[in-house]
Amino acid sequence: MIPDYQSLMRPVLEHAAKGEVRISDLIGTISVELGLSETESAELLPSGKQTIIANRIHWAKTYLKQAGFVASTRRGHFVITDRGREALANPSTRIDNQLLKQFSEFQAFQGRSAERPIDSGAAVQVESPAVTPDEALRNAHRRIQESLAVDLIDRVRIASPAFFEVLIVNLLLAMGYGGSSEEAGRALGRSGDDGIDGVIDQDPLGVDQVYIQAKRYAEGNTVGAGAIRDFFGGLSLKRASKGIFVTTSTFSPSAVETARGLGSRIVLIDGVQLARLMIRYNVGCRDEEILHLKKVDEDFFDTDL
Repeated sequence: MIPDYQSLMRPVLEHAAKGEVRISDLIGTISVELGLSETESAELLPSGKQTIIANRIHWAKTYLKQAGFVASTRRGHFVITDRGREALANPSTRIDNQLLKQFSEFQAFQGRSAERPIDSGAAVQVESPAVTPDEALRNAHRRIQESLAVDLIDRVRIASPAFFEVLIVNLLLAMGYGGSSEEAGRALGRSGDDGIDGVIDQDPLGVDQVYIQAKRYAEGNTVGAGAIRDFFGGLSLKRASKGIFVTTSTFSPSAVETARGLGSRIVLIDGVQLARLMIRYNVGCRDEEILHLKKVDEDFFDTDL
């Protein structure tokens, strides 16, 4: 029998305690340790695109990361943290959602649904009996979107500056900015910094251009007002009327206030908004399964026949 994702948290953490772990390798290893049959190991989700055991191990790792028990190192790899080692120290401690809820990071992860209802949802919720089935389904969808957003930004942060450049180009193209991918690539120039700086056409003819500054910052490395003023100065030198400042972290209140004081010339996109745009325009993610909610067509039955 395939364990639920909470039961898989301890095995995932135990392997991370041995050294850097590659999530794709871990799936096969844990499957063998659990004694899963070939049928169980190959059992797929209804979408037919991922095995159940892989899905549950990924969710276990995602929640452990949100509670600070593991940390990403590079693409698809992670290690245990000191907090994770403390949790493993007592063999009788059950590592599950109740334990994770003790930590502020996980609480914040759960609370984002109240702050950003468009792209978030609590990581773990027990639906009220008053919630209708369709409401429960939508709540579950929001939780999945939130976890996806976190995973996307984590992967962007550990990627190379060149990859970040490609990401920004693809996102702008997906959002409807002009030019082909090749032309957009030429328009963006690497700055040799952690981010990229450049310009992209807002229309196919290049009549209107938007200047971009992007900072691939780690979580907690907030963009301050000084960076906004520097970007504004660069726009002035180029006599540009529009600018987009993208970061994988956040903007300080003073940075937001500075940008607001400059009018509509500079648009700020933080990590949460970047992930939301990536999900909305299918950049770095794809549709796995589409569910159609249907209801009775009252007009069809409203007949005298």
